[in-house]
Amino acid sequence: MTRAIAVAVPAHDEQELLPACLSSLRVAAAQPGVPPVTIVVVADRCTDRTADVARAAGCTVLEVDLRSAGAARRRGLDAAVAAAQVPAEQLWLATTDADSQVPCEWFADQLRWRAEGWDAVAGTVSVADWSAHDPVVATRFADCYAWSGPDHPHVHGANLSLSGSAYAAVGGFPPLALAEDHALVAALEARGLRVARAGLRPVVTSARQDPRSAGGFGNLLTALGGG
Repeated sequence: MTRAIAVAVPAHDEQELLPACLSSLRVAAAQPGVPPVTIVVVADRCTDRTADVARAAGCTVLEVDLRSAGAARRRGLDAAVAAAQVPAEQLWLATTDADSQVPCEWFADQLRWRAEGWDAVAGTVSVADWSAHDPVVATRFADCYAWSGPDHPHVHGANLSLSGSAYAAVGGFPPLALAEDHALVAALEARGLRVARAGLRPVVTSARQDPRSAGGFGNLLTALGGG
C-alpha cells in the first residue's frame, strides 16, 4: 500500500510557467484516495524568482547550481527519499517538468498501476500550443507519436514515476546530464522490474523555442522543424 508520494520538479528560471505546473500537481494531489504528496522543486542556478514562487506555493525547495535537468531531477528525488517517513515500498516517486501540467488523474492513475503490481509508469506528453513553431513541427510530432497507447516506446522525465523500492534497486537516477530518464527506465527493465507504458492521459508540456535543457524535448522539436 502506498502511504506517501513525492514528486520532483527541476526548474531553471521558470517563474512564469512554474505556477501552472504546481497548480496542476495540487489538483492531482487532491483527488480521492491519493495519499499525502510532497512537491520538491529543485531551483537550478536560477536568476529569477523561481525559488520564491515555489516556497509561496508550499513546496520543499532545493536551490542548487547544477545546470542540468537530469542532475536536478536526481537531487530532488534523492532528497525526497531521504526525508520520507515511510518505508521505500510504501513510497511512490514521480517527476515532471516546470513547464508542464499534469492531468488531474495523474497520481490516481499511477496508484492504480502500482496496485496492479507495476514498479514504474512511463507516460507520454502532448503539446497544447504550437504557435511558436512552423505547422510542420506539429505534424511531424504527431507522426512520432503515431503509437502512444499501451506499450508505447516513449520515455519522458515530464511524465515518469516509480516505487521507492524500485528507485533504490537501481541506485536512483544515473548521474547523467542528458537522457537520465531513458537510462533509469532501461535500468529498471534490465533488473526485470515491471514498467507500465501508459499513454491514456499525457502530461501537457511547453513547445517554447528557448528550451532550458540542452538536448531535451525542446531540441527534439527544433530538429523536427529542420533546425
